[in-house]
Amino acid sequence: MSVVILGDGGHSRVIQEMIFCGGLYEVTAVLDDKYDHRFQEKGMIHAPISYLVKLFRHDTKVVVAIGSNEIRRKIVQSLNLLPKHYLTVVHPTAVVSRSAKIGNGTVIMPNAVINANANVGNHCIINTGGVVEHDNRVGDYSHISPNGTLAGNVTTGEGVHVGSSATVIPGKHLGSWSVIGAGSTVIEHIPAYSKAVGSPTRIIERILVKKE
Repeated sequence: MSVVILGDGGHSRVIQEMIFCGGLYEVTAVLDDKYDHRFQEKGMIHAPISYLVKLFRHDTKVVVAIGSNEIRRKIVQSLNLLPKHYLTVVHPTAVVSRSAKIGNGTVIMPNAVINANANVGNHCIINTGGVVEHDNRVGDYSHISPNGTLAGNVTTGEGVHVGSSATVIPGKHLGSWSVIGAGSTVIEHIPAYSKAVGSPTRIIERILVKKE
């Protein structure tokens, strides 16, 4: 089955390799607005994102392979595709509980763990070695960076970014579009649109996110 990848950076290359490892799908095109024309390389089409309309078929699957939560959301909203057209990609080495739920377009990277009754939203990134423990609720467009850990019963709003090797203790809530710095330890609830760093964390700034 044909897969079209949107985005052609490092994150995209990791996802392309994950799809190749799975063996069920074939990446036929990589689209990115850094290209101003169509060309073919290594058997794949490269073109601007707008070229998707020429490639799209009823059985086409799409992955938005953009690391930025805000840009990923913007692209998904602009495409207005049905949820079924987005491919969820899980690396073979990831451990995903049978009772966990993974949203459309979400990518689960190598050695990540999604434990019992966790619910990971749409278009999320659970990066290499990330841990989403039991009964977590991870909002759409969130990103748990490499080795980031959400202990049990953690909830996040939309667009949250947890930095590499950061830890959130059980039962805490991370508000929408909050950012947790790398290596931080979260022991209190974090308000929406806040950046928090340190161990334990302290809020250092407010974040402005454009809603279009």
